[in-house]
Amino acid sequence: MTPTAKGENDPERGLYGITVAADLVGMGVQNLRLYEARGLLLPSRTPGGTRRYSDNDLARLRRIGQLLDEGLNLAGIEKVLGLESRVHTLEAESEVRRR
Repeated sequence: MTPTAKGENDPERGLYGITVAADLVGMGVQNLRLYEARGLLLPSRTPGGTRRYSDNDLARLRRIGQLLDEGLNLAGIEKVLGLESRVHTLEAESEVRRR
């Protein structure tokens, strides 16, 4: 599917307010604020300061939920997410080198 307007279908684009985002991932609003405070995600902000969550933010929140269900605490989740990010970066670099 080809986007018809700039930014459309951009998974980084903040679309959802905090209440909608919390509902979409099945978490409480306070949890989203806590995860942001702990540095587990950083939603975009409107010029007025309102949080806007992207599709990528929602995927990250779902991953946080999975890790919580597996028994990890927030410090462990921070480590796992950091390692997953590093692996993704290394895989992308490796793919570029192969080409």
